[in-house]
Amino acid sequence: MDDGIEALPAPEGPTELIHTPYEIGQDNIEKREGALHFDVHNPVFMISAISIVLFTVITLIFPDSSSALYNGTRDWLTGNLDWFFLTAANIFVLLCIVLIVTPLGNVRLGGPEATPDFTLTGWFAMLFAAGMGIGLMFYGVSEPMSHFGTALGGPTLENGMRTDWAPLGGAAGDEAGARRLGMAATIFHWGMHPWAIYAVVALALALFAYNKGLPLTMRSVFYPIFGERIWGWPGHIIDILAVFATIFGLATSLGFGAEQATAGLNFLFGIPATNTTKVILILCITGVATMSVVLGVEKGVKRLSEINMVLAIILLAFVILVGPTWSIISGFFLNLGAYAGDLIPLSNPFGRDDDNFRQGWTAFYWAWWISWSPFVGMFIARVSRGRTVRQFLTAVLIVPSLISVLWMTALGGTAVTMTLDGFAGIQDAALELKLFQMLSQLPLTAITSFVGIILVIVFFVTSSDSGSLVIDTIAAGGKVNAPVPQRIFWCGFEGIVAVALMLGGGLGALQAMAVSTGLPFTIVLLGAVWAIIKGLQGERREMQ
Repeated sequence: MDDGIEALPAPEGPTELIHTPYEIGQDNIEKREGALHFDVHNPVFMISAISIVLFTVITLIFPDSSSALYNGTRDWLTGNLDWFFLTAANIFVLLCIVLIVTPLGNVRLGGPEATPDFTLTGWFAMLFAAGMGIGLMFYGVSEPMSHFGTALGGPTLENGMRTDWAPLGGAAGDEAGARRLGMAATIFHWGMHPWAIYAVVALALALFAYNKGLPLTMRSVFYPIFGERIWGWPGHIIDILAVFATIFGLATSLGFGAEQATAGLNFLFGIPATNTTKVILILCITGVATMSVVLGVEKGVKRLSEINMVLAIILLAFVILVGPTWSIISGFFLNLGAYAGDLIPLSNPFGRDDDNFRQGWTAFYWAWWISWSPFVGMFIARVSRGRTVRQFLTAVLIVPSLISVLWMTALGGTAVTMTLDGFAGIQDAALELKLFQMLSQLPLTAITSFVGIILVIVFFVTSSDSGSLVIDTIAAGGKVNAPVPQRIFWCGFEGIVAVALMLGGGLGALQAMAVSTGLPFTIVLLGAVWAIIKGLQGERREMQ
């Protein structure tokens, strides 16, 4: 291995190693000249980088046409393929549950004698901060409020078709029922389904890299399907799709983060909430993320993730203690029950009439999570060596889901309680301002709102730097510690794409690209399901 390039650790104990003549980096183009040092996979890096540059330039040159195209694409995909996204997500959840309860869960990532690289606290902080940070801040208040309001309004018909956004059949005029349904629908979007998507990618990557001895790239997962052809164009296409999905999934989240951080700065300090402010914010935070990504996982990403976790716990504890404490505590269990009760109806892909909710909310969310999955999955895989499959899936699937329930119950439930008590400010506010309107009704508003802004920004940074490390690994042919200039390149690119999409169509454009890249990658993940089962069966044979 080249100087400065970290090798993947060899399996510890008997595993079903895949013997291949392919060597990591053999198709790479490497150049070292002074400070300039790059080591990139050809053609994955070239096609990905050139395509994203062209896309960014076209979006900036033709913003109006681009906006119309993006929004039309999003509406068509979510309107016509919602059943496909819902069915795929259900398959991922079922796979995780089956692996947890069967003997395949005894397989250890990295071999039977491998030990974890990170403590449980550090590991959990990294996977949670990378997985959902910005989204929880943006939607923690706004989504429960939205579903509560639409459910309370109930179904509305026009020419025999529903035009409302209520989940399932709504709860017209029933405040308690609307609250229950609204929280169930919110938790559905932030519970087991998205984490199952992440878990499938992470497990597949970790299994084929740490147990089978293949490079840490998406193509390796498909060795049971394509064999040695994964080193050719079938593998190139899979990795290119992974780069596209990661870039646009990240850009969507960075756009949401910029919207909310800008709104918070305007709310607290009167800074104008203009596109210029958002662009400056994205560029500044991209700079901070670049510094973090240069430091690497242990010094940069891990420390920022732990800071994030502490701040999030402080904000959550504050809302629980000074808000409607008993309502939050009891609501946690009531909302879990509501989620369990409505899980199957909300997961059902067919025979429903709540088109706006199913297509505009659920289908978009699943496509967004899937577009994030190469990034989050590979990042989780990199920090999860040494865990058994059962430990891994339980932690990745169950624990973050419970944290999401508590978060949505505390922030969203408090907002609903305030609204029912007569405060209309939250309901009337824009999505990105709802969190700050809720905090304005609690003590220490300036301090908690400032903590909220810091959380958004640090989540922003951890997502960007984690994503850069992952994209760089894919574009470097599986080298997990490629030259620093490449990390800087990808980190800067994420910010530029987010800016281009923001200027070329706002959040609608960001959502459209997440859905568009999520579609082909859903097909990739369905193939990974079969590969995981085959790979784990091989490991079980080695253990016996």
